[in-house]
Amino acid sequence: MGASKSDSFSIEQNEMATLFKALSHPARIAIVDYLLTVDTCICGDIVNELPLAQPTISQHLKELKNANIIKGTIEGTAICYCINPDTIDKIENHFGMIRHKLKNKCC
Repeated sequence: MGASKSDSFSIEQNEMATLFKALSHPARIAIVDYLLTVDTCICGDIVNELPLAQPTISQHLKELKNANIIKGTIEGTAICYCINPDTIDKIENHFGMIRHKLKNKCC
């Protein structure tokens, strides 16, 4: 079997692509925005905030969790979600590097 196209890119480029893909849906951005306003919450809290059905919210939470953008901890019968600050730091550092490179360019 041949190499995949992702093999042609750096680990960081593939990692950023995964993060941005997970953030490429407005519902996921809304979930992240909501999680930034609370310490932790369960899926039902998000369902009460967004105009989406519970199964849809759960699927979006799964995508965000798979990309390591959010963390989920089991508390009783519920999973409490929160933002993963390490991943947010990676995104911030990536854009900081872009900003730094742009400052050194002439347009």
